[in-house]
Amino acid sequence: MSVISLLLQLIVILATARACGWVLRYFGQPAVVGEMAAGLMLGPIVMGALFPTLHAQLFSKASLGGLTSLSTLGLVLFMFVVGLELRAHDGVRAQLRSAGYVGVLSVIAPLVLGIAISPALYPTLAPAGVGFWPFALFMAAALSITAFPVMARILKDRGMTRTSFGQLSLSSAAVVDVFAWILLAFVVALAGAGEGYTGLLKTAGGVVGLLVALFFVVKPAYAWLLRKHAPDSEPSTTVLASLMIGLLVCALLTEWMQLHAVFGAFLFGACLPRDDRLLSSLAGRIEPISIVVLMPLFFALAGLGTTPDALSGASLGAMVLIVVVATVGKIAGGAVGARMAGYSWRDSLATGSLMNARGLMELIVMKIGLDAGLIGPELFTMLLVMALVTTAMTGPLMTLFVGRAAKPAADSVVVDATSPR
Repeated sequence: MSVISLLLQLIVILATARACGWVLRYFGQPAVVGEMAAGLMLGPIVMGALFPTLHAQLFSKASLGGLTSLSTLGLVLFMFVVGLELRAHDGVRAQLRSAGYVGVLSVIAPLVLGIAISPALYPTLAPAGVGFWPFALFMAAALSITAFPVMARILKDRGMTRTSFGQLSLSSAAVVDVFAWILLAFVVALAGAGEGYTGLLKTAGGVVGLLVALFFVVKPAYAWLLRKHAPDSEPSTTVLASLMIGLLVCALLTEWMQLHAVFGAFLFGACLPRDDRLLSSLAGRIEPISIVVLMPLFFALAGLGTTPDALSGASLGAMVLIVVVATVGKIAGGAVGARMAGYSWRDSLATGSLMNARGLMELIVMKIGLDAGLIGPELFTMLLVMALVTTAMTGPLMTLFVGRAAKPAADSVVVDATSPR
């Protein structure tokens, strides 16, 4: 692949992502929805249908190696910051009981529904050689995910971050992420273990060993390094390089364990010392390049992995079923959980609507499933449409239930997130 081809691909992808984000911003949608839509537009469903020759030349399979590598790097950097953010918020401690109700029910409801519809999807949509339970458990994980960054952005744009239900939703999303990522790691390990359950146990043992090393060796080492050479939480270039090396080593190890590199990146971010100033400094250095330049490549590759076959015949019915089940499971589970925690139905439904946002996190889950061979292009397309629809409906549902702004709770604990994702 020539440098000219790569540069042309980058120009087209970034321009399309910015244009879609700009257009959808006027409809009250977060930027991630525009970038997801840009991915679909650049894929075979839109650009491939309208300009087949140009599409085949610009995005030929032989030319995608560079984009794939850059998008993987973007994912690794993104999940590193997500791991840092998971450690940087106190919302879960402040509202542990309430967040537990919402988080657990908003995982269990779509999880059960995902398994329930899997017998209908498995015969036609599962790739050859994939067992029923790895497929069904992946569907359960895919429907259970919540996009913490998109949720935080919606709340921040509407001035609802300090409201009681806003903080409950943010805290619950952290709980959901823990459950969903553990389940996803188990499913990927089960699917990738060529030695069956023996291979699964080896992978699980490797993950446990990595966790022990991270939290009992790496964390103290980096705490000393940051305390010694970055006392103001502003890492020098040397300290930043050491952080990037640790990040890439962890990503390499989980990839080698037949998990995805994003798991290692996430765990490395989660193990670092908890410091809001450090998070702000690292996010300020990493997010501009990862979100503005690298992540749109991931969306474009997701769009290139779609197929028009998912939009016709029986496949269209399956896609509608997936969207409905995903939406009902998340909104109902989140709303019932918030109601059990003592919130009004109005705030409970708003919480359920926020839990239904999936955004980029869903695409990461889908891409992991596609890379692991758990799903094929047709189901990948259906899940992409589901992620786009559920994320796009979050804002309008919030307006329906609580309006465009809400009065902050007087006794609330501030849980904020400024990420533009």
